Amino acid sequence: MFNFLVTASKGAWDFPGYEYDRSRFLEYTSDDIAASFQELKEPQLKALMELPCLFAYEGTRESMRVGRLKVKLRNDGRSLYVEPLIDESIAPIDFAQIKPLQLALDIRDWEINRTHWAIKDEDLFEVLRRANLVPSNAGSSKVAKADLPPASTPEFQANSVGAFIEHVFRLNHDGREVFYRGHSNSKKYRLEPSIFRKDERGNFIYRDVEDRMYRELLVSNSMDFGGDIYTLDRLVRMQHYSLPSRLLDITSNPLIGLYFACKSNLDQDGEVIVLSMDRGQIKYFDSDTASCIANLTRVSKESKDSIDFSSNDVRKFNKQKPIKQLLHFIKEEKPFFEGRLDPRHLRSVICVKGKHTNSRIAFQSGAFLLFGDEAILDEGGTPDIAVNRIAVTNKKKVLQELDQLSINESTVFPYIENSAKYIAQKFAFQEADPLL
Repeated sequence: MFNFLVTASKGAWDFPGYEYDRSRFLEYTSDDIAASFQELKEPQLKALMELPCLFAYEGTRESMRVGRLKVKLRNDGRSLYVEPLIDESIAPIDFAQIKPLQLALDIRDWEINRTHWAIKDEDLFEVLRRANLVPSNAGSSKVAKADLPPASTPEFQANSVGAFIEHVFRLNHDGREVFYRGHSNSKKYRLEPSIFRKDERGNFIYRDVEDRMYRELLVSNSMDFGGDIYTLDRLVRMQHYSLPSRLLDITSNPLIGLYFACKSNLDQDGEVIVLSMDRGQIKYFDSDTASCIANLTRVSKESKDSIDFSSNDVRKFNKQKPIKQLLHFIKEEKPFFEGRLDPRHLRSVICVKGKHTNSRIAFQSGAFLLFGDEAILDEGGTPDIAVNRIAVTNKKKVLQELDQLSINESTVFPYIENSAKYIAQKFAFQEADPLL
């Protein structure tokens, strides 16, 4: 295994340190490896520092370097500070020499054109040795996939509705407002909206075409969105119809969270994530901050990628062309909006209570987490959003108990086709258990 680090900052690997935005970490990294690094604590940081590194620049003109690194998580949890330790015994490697080795190193063509940090499940030194690009006595990786830190597991496990609710009542949130989200596979799913999800190899599935998907659905179903005032309203409706978006569904009803943790992947343990936050941080459908973040959906990938967040000068930030375009979209729905965007807001994760525009959202007591530009919600929580986890086992029994409380497919998804499906399953012939 090895770290593959790419940057657009010229000469970055010659400097004492470099900072990666946490959102760029684990791009183009397979799911099974990424799962070990969702939380970055001492074991994970130690594993990263034991891996060899291939340091690269965006494009094909600059040479790559081999070495290792020191790394630490910044206090805000949003960035990783890297100290490159270049191995001077290994000469710089031209991209032309690496190109024939891309498949062997699992470096995809488009990776070299994006600043990111991937972890590859390949033996860097072995591949480079076979190509005579490093000395025969060059080092090797001390970390194999089996040696990676295990993914964190919840401290509490519930195998019944009663045990789950008892634990929910024991949690102390100090007066904060509480929401829940159920994951049917605790090892696979993360606290990220569908627009940021990746395939098993770490490739973004939808992110690069976000603006096009938004417009295509409006074009083909414009009558359905006729009453929506804000872009957020449209995103809520699109989410309802399963279009990938920046929204992550949450609920104020713990039993709804438990149902979603159990409704599928019956052979896998599920989990309910408990999220708590100060009531003053919760926004509503007409929030200015929500408008700023929601309208990022309408900005093209190229424009979003060109936004420079490095300056603390708000005036300079707002002079950028993509920010002016974003401001134009915001003013379409809020003509009196002040022409000034705060870069911190555009990269944040906020809780939003949207309009209950359909019966599903109403019954599920639905709210949303709205994710800004490349925003991440740390799996262990943040200073603003506290996270607790409850593992869920014995799903079939839990579903039966929830059904007795009228929490089932017919009520959680209150449409006639789901009611018909539920009734058919309920009354279907089932052979008696001979042991009863």
